[in-house]
Amino acid sequence: MTADAFVAAAPTLHRPRSLEEACALLGSLDQPMVYGGGTAVQILIKQGVLFASDLVDLSLVPDLSGLERTSSGLRVGAMVTLRRMETDPLVRRVTPLAAHVYGHVANPRVRNTASVGGNLAHGDYRLDPPTALMVLDARVELRSSEGTRQVALRDFFVAFQETDLRRGELVTAVEIPGQAGSTCGFAKLSSQSVNDWPCASAAVLVTSPVRGQREIRIGLGALAEVPKYVSVEVPSDAPVDDVVRAGRSAADPVIDPIPDIRGSADFKRRLGLVAVEDAIRAAWGPAGSVPAEAAAAPAGPTGKEGSDARRESRRRWWRRR
Repeated sequence: MTADAFVAAAPTLHRPRSLEEACALLGSLDQPMVYGGGTAVQILIKQGVLFASDLVDLSLVPDLSGLERTSSGLRVGAMVTLRRMETDPLVRRVTPLAAHVYGHVANPRVRNTASVGGNLAHGDYRLDPPTALMVLDARVELRSSEGTRQVALRDFFVAFQETDLRRGELVTAVEIPGQAGSTCGFAKLSSQSVNDWPCASAAVLVTSPVRGQREIRIGLGALAEVPKYVSVEVPSDAPVDDVVRAGRSAADPVIDPIPDIRGSADFKRRLGLVAVEDAIRAAWGPAGSVPAEAAAAPAGPTGKEGSDARRESRRRWWRRR
């Protein structure tokens, strides 16, 4: 393809200044694509697989960058950056699991640019945030010229790289319930660099006891064609090894990995069960209770991505071979 042909094929950029204008554009253009943070769009352009006729840039639309406390948790605007989700004191206090998981996405350069709405709309099965948002019972707000609707995160991903977004719709916000009284854990295991897509990831939220039972909610990433969610109830006083067995048994039937350069399906399945175990142990703790705030510790040499934690996860995997 010549340079002239490439320029002629480049999509037209639109910069609406209101949600109404953005929705009208999405409903009237031939093959529009929303431009949020732009990290995924830039990759598609470089790969030569972007087939949009028009890009609708949301950076000038007001009210999409708000992050506020609600009666039940948080309302996060679609243009809030992943970095803000990682570092904002309100997020770390109300939904520490979300803050922790957003802090594990790619690298700081990407997190400073990518948006919450764009990350979800991209629809990749390997995304980190959906694992946490599913166990937190989050909902996505979608808007078009015809109105607004909400979809549970657990129902938002419908097929390989396909979401429940309809023609003319865009993500405007994510509503995340608060985490009071629960404990949580997250494990992300990669066969290449820590900044690469994971081979397996798992977020776990353990609810407060109800009539002697606690619910173990498990969100899985990179282990099927869409992010997966399962849950299981266990006695509040169950030993952690019993909880791990229950969680692994619940997760195993939905794990159906896609083989690629990062590993075979069998490798990813085994690693996925290790991720589930690691996340459950972090959430349950040796005494059955680990403060949820502990999961919001920054990633780093002593965090979950630290070399000691990664080595221990690999040891467990090799022992099960």
